[in-house]
Amino acid sequence: MKIYKLLTVISLLLTIVSCGSNSNPKKNVFRVTTNATKGNISIDKTLNLNIENIKNHTVDSVVYKLNNTLVSATVNLKNHVLGKHPIEAKVYYNGGETEVVNSSVTILNNKTPKILGEKNYKIINEYPHDITSYTQGLEFYKGKLYESTGQNGESKLRQVNYKTGAVEKNIDLADAYFGEGITVLNDKIYMLTWKAKIGFVYDVNTFKKESNFSYGESKEGWGLTHNATHIYKSDGTENIWLLNPETLIEESKIQVYTNKGKISQINEMEWINGKIYANRYQRNGVAIINPKNGAVEGVIDFTSLRNKVTQHDKLDVLNGIAFNPETNTIFVTGKRWDKLFEIEIIE
Repeated sequence: MKIYKLLTVISLLLTIVSCGSNSNPKKNVFRVTTNATKGNISIDKTLNLNIENIKNHTVDSVVYKLNNTLVSATVNLKNHVLGKHPIEAKVYYNGGETEVVNSSVTILNNKTPKILGEKNYKIINEYPHDITSYTQGLEFYKGKLYESTGQNGESKLRQVNYKTGAVEKNIDLADAYFGEGITVLNDKIYMLTWKAKIGFVYDVNTFKKESNFSYGESKEGWGLTHNATHIYKSDGTENIWLLNPETLIEESKIQVYTNKGKISQINEMEWINGKIYANRYQRNGVAIINPKNGAVEGVIDFTSLRNKVTQHDKLDVLNGIAFNPETNTIFVTGKRWDKLFEIEIIE
C-alpha cells in the first residue's frame, strides 16, 4: 500500500510538471537574417534586415533595432560606429501575437590601415628616462610632463623634467594598487589602477588626492586620454569608453576595428589633432584611431626604437606616448626604457 501511494504521488508530480511545461511553450517561429557575410559587413555598405518565417505565420509588421536604436529594414552604415552590435526584431503576427528575436552583426571598416614605418618619422631628440619606471601613462600639460608607473609596490605619479629626466614631484601609490594610465584636464590628474576597479583624482599643482571614482561596465583600467567633451578610457579589450568629465560615468563606447576585425589590448592613449593614438600592449606599434567610429586609420611601427635603448633583463615593451603642443612633436618611451624619444611624424 505504501509503495502504491508513493507511485501515485510521483505520477501526480510528473503530471503537474508536464502540464506546467506545456502551458507556455517557448516560441521559435522567426529568425533574423541579414546580407552580412558570416556576420560581417563593411561600413560602406547598406545592411538589409529580414525575418525568416520558419512556420509560415501571417506577419503583420516588424520593428527593428540596431544597437538598441530603432531602424528601418535597410540601414545605411556610412555614419555608424564599428564593432559587434545587437539586432532586435519584434515581430507582430497572426493578428495579435508577438515574438522578439535577437541576432548581431559586426561592422568593419572599409579601408586597410596605413602603415607608417621608419621613413615616416624622424627622431628629433633623445632624452634620459628613469630606467626603473614601468611606464603606464605619459602626458604634457601646460608645458610639464606627467608620468604614471605600474607594478604593485612600485606604482607612482610624477611630474618630470623631460629634458633632464629629473623628477620634480612624486607620490607613491599604496602597495595594493597597480598604477595605470593618466590624463590631465582642468588642473586635475585622473589616474587609473589596473584590477582594483578604482581611479584617483589629484590636484595637478599639489599632487593632493581629491577623490576616487569607480569603473562602470569596463572591467579593468588601462589607458586614459581626453578631448574637450569626454575622457576616453581603455580597458585592455577593443573597447574605448567615453566618460563624462564631471561625473566620470561611462556614457558610451567605441570599438576599435580594422577592415578585418577587432583590435584588442588598447593601452596607453593620447589625443593628437582629433585622433586617438594608442599603444597596444606587447606590440611595437601605435594605432591611429578615428574617435567617431573606432576605425584604425593607421599604424606607426616603432620597432626600431627598442633597439636604441639600453638592453637589460627587465627591459619591457613600448608604452607611453605624449603630444607636446608647444613643439608639435610626439614623445615615446617604454617600460623600463632609459630613453624618451621626441619624434616628428612625416607622412
